[in-house]
Amino acid sequence: MQELSKRTATFTDSLIRRMTRISNQYKAINLSQGFPDFEPPIEIRNRLAEVAIEGPHQYALTWGAENFREALARKQERFSAMKVDLDKEIVVTCGSTEAMMAAMMSITNPGDKVVIFSPFYENYGADTILAGAQPIYVPLKPPSFDFDPEELEAAFKEGVKALILCNPSNPSGKVFTREELQIIADLAIKYDSYVITDEVYEHIIYDDHKHIYMATLPGMRERTIMCSSLSKTYSITGWRLGYVIANEKVIDRVKKVHDFLTVGAAAPLMEAATVGLNFGDEYYHDLKKHYSHMRDLFLYGLKNIGLTYTEPQGAYYVLVDISEFGYRSDLDFCERMAKELGVAAVPGSGFFKEDVNHLIRFHFAKKDETLIAALDRLSDIYKKLKK
Repeated sequence: MQELSKRTATFTDSLIRRMTRISNQYKAINLSQGFPDFEPPIEIRNRLAEVAIEGPHQYALTWGAENFREALARKQERFSAMKVDLDKEIVVTCGSTEAMMAAMMSITNPGDKVVIFSPFYENYGADTILAGAQPIYVPLKPPSFDFDPEELEAAFKEGVKALILCNPSNPSGKVFTREELQIIADLAIKYDSYVITDEVYEHIIYDDHKHIYMATLPGMRERTIMCSSLSKTYSITGWRLGYVIANEKVIDRVKKVHDFLTVGAAAPLMEAATVGLNFGDEYYHDLKKHYSHMRDLFLYGLKNIGLTYTEPQGAYYVLVDISEFGYRSDLDFCERMAKELGVAAVPGSGFFKEDVNHLIRFHFAKKDETLIAALDRLSDIYKKLKK
């Protein structure tokens, strides 16, 4: 038999999805894979019920239903003050996963180099490799997860085609400041590079932190390829509705790549989700309040147990330091925690290029009763897991 692809020979399965399977195996509370256990807004669900009867049920325009793109462009302008042409600057995709892949395949050639901050969402390296490009990792240094501008410029000097920026960041919860974004923007302009942004947590921000869109910085509108989705903002992770926003030249290419990847996003789901895109400011105020409550509840519980963690500024994840438990493998720790305590987390090593085995990631997008139950189980962590 012919050998399989060399490009994918080093791929492993997703640690995040693996931990969900392990969680299911031990009937654990799943704080690993980032999806909520509460329902999407009732207005969206009611519209979906109507659409189930009346349609649409056939293909929408391949780059997205017009009313969906119109609502998305209007929402984007409301939050970023950036006017977006719904016909020339938007492609609707099957989740932000496809958005990132379509963006990568549209701008890179085999052998191109792409900067990825570490820690990172696990798809970024795989996307880069699948596109035939080469990832270059630049560390974000715990606990504040700042980067060294000189290290970043050294990476740009290698001749990079693009940088991937997750903001707010998964898994660290970092929200990049305007000053940090300006450093990245200045380097992208200086070295003629693109910035591909993953902004799926744009509305989940805590305290006085603020999400700033990279595309709004001077000189970055044409260089930024925005990737995002509705999954986290409207609690519809299973609907797989994402999008790319970029300049007309880039979007023209993304449209073609997207057409051959998935043809188009689900027409009934776009129709129903348009209701969410038209929500007023009160929804986003309540969303922030809701997630702030869940964060405070869970972190307060971790603190009372005695665990050490980095407080997230955005998104809905928290990195917990397990150094004191004496495990060489964070995966072994997570598997044992799921089995012995009935709580599932993700090994931090899956997010770092560096040799990191002392961090695990919990997510807290859960009902109060779920988080309280998880914390109750974790209260025995020192008794059952410390070596």
